[in-house]
Amino acid sequence: MRRLLADSGEARGWVSLRTDLVTALLGLWFGVGLMIDAWAHSNLAELETFFTPWHAVFYSGFAAVSGWILWQVWRNVRTGRQGLAAVPMGYLAGLVAVPAFAAFGFADMMWHTFLGIETTIDILFSPSHLGLIVTMLLIITTPLRSAWSAPDVGARPRLGRLLPALIGFAFATTLVSLFLSYGDALQWSPDGIVRALSDTEDARADRLATAMVITNVVSLAPVLLLIRRWELPFGAMTVMYAVGALMPGAQTSFENLPVLVTFVAAGLAGDLLIRWLRPSSRRRAAYWAFAGLSAFVTWSLYVGVAAVTGGGLPTVPELWTGAPVVAGLIGLALGALFLPNATPATAPDTVPDTVPDTVPDTVDAERA
Repeated sequence: MRRLLADSGEARGWVSLRTDLVTALLGLWFGVGLMIDAWAHSNLAELETFFTPWHAVFYSGFAAVSGWILWQVWRNVRTGRQGLAAVPMGYLAGLVAVPAFAAFGFADMMWHTFLGIETTIDILFSPSHLGLIVTMLLIITTPLRSAWSAPDVGARPRLGRLLPALIGFAFATTLVSLFLSYGDALQWSPDGIVRALSDTEDARADRLATAMVITNVVSLAPVLLLIRRWELPFGAMTVMYAVGALMPGAQTSFENLPVLVTFVAAGLAGDLLIRWLRPSSRRRAAYWAFAGLSAFVTWSLYVGVAAVTGGGLPTVPELWTGAPVVAGLIGLALGALFLPNATPATAPDTVPDTVPDTVPDTVDAERA
């Protein structure tokens, strides 16, 4: 074991796009298993055991993606690499998270065996669940870390090249939304939105306003991070928002479909804004404008579609007109926090057509 862990000193390399895509797809299996489990906890009151079909899907997804990550390391070990030299770039955190997730999974089984099955908000605060979610985040964002400094990505990547990173990051966002589901505006039905924005004396107005703020930050912040790193290709934000709609859809059995479809449409509108404004780390004004406008458009669509499908405009004009403005101001504030100063691009604009399954580490130590 000491021989295996001793670093043999070779420069670490990157895996191929194909390998990252398999990692992302197996992570999708992992994520869908969690969505099925979230649906069961939200909709089935008779859960009495840890051993359920949805847990089987969830943990088999973990086994699949973990086995794939371990295989990438073992392939390098077979060539004589040892220690960190055997771990591809971007895969170290996921590798460390594999045994940690397994340990939290065992702890979760013991928790359910002796303390019972959670079916309400307590599920979001269980220590074993929090451990599972943190380690799962590290595993499924492996393709994002792999692509972050990969030499074949460039500053203006194609959608196909960035797709594994987008899938992994989008599913990570859904995990955050799951554990903040008590403040998830995408779980509201259209008629519930209209009623909440029609009565200032009702506590639902406060709850919806809070949920809109939380969901705005959770959904927009990952996109702003990606735009700070890359000039996103058309369709990237639609992919992020489409995947982001799946978790609240699973929790509500997709009964609020108009709201979920609206969120996907907001992603498409964001892609159009990206094409128009061309925000990047070098164009701070465009970056800020995108952050504010995309949030404003998203929540204007949210209120508008709710009014169309939920029985008409809310009766309190300050709420339904002001909520998108508040969202836009929060988006602008996020833009200023993410990019207080314009920064020069660091990634090359041109990239080779293909790369081998692993390529030499050509970036400096700070970027690595």
